[in-house]
Amino acid sequence: MDFVNAFIVGGLICVVGQLFFDFTKLTPGHVMCIFVVIGSILDGFGIYDKLIKFAGAGATVPITSFGHSLLHGAMAEASDHGFIGIGMGIFSLTSSGISAAILFSFIVALIFKPKG
Repeated sequence: MDFVNAFIVGGLICVVGQLFFDFTKLTPGHVMCIFVVIGSILDGFGIYDKLIKFAGAGATVPITSFGHSLLHGAMAEASDHGFIGIGMGIFSLTSSGISAAILFSFIVALIFKPKG
């Protein structure tokens, strides 16, 4: 049942993204930013943790989870270190994902020749 829940929730997130593309003139960058903000808002209200508990990878793999991680880390460190903890928390939870994105995009840029 865990796989079904993950498939349904992840699929619904993708359907919402596709609806944004089909019925608006938003670019992929805009939609990505909207999903990050939605993930942050849902984490702020404590909803995203419940969604992760229900759907597992269906909620942790999409980009909305990045917004959840940003806010979750910032709030955890802010309670310990105050205002400076906000920046520390953002980078402590998301640094591996950001580093991997930079590294893999560099490797892909070396292998393939971009046009334009």
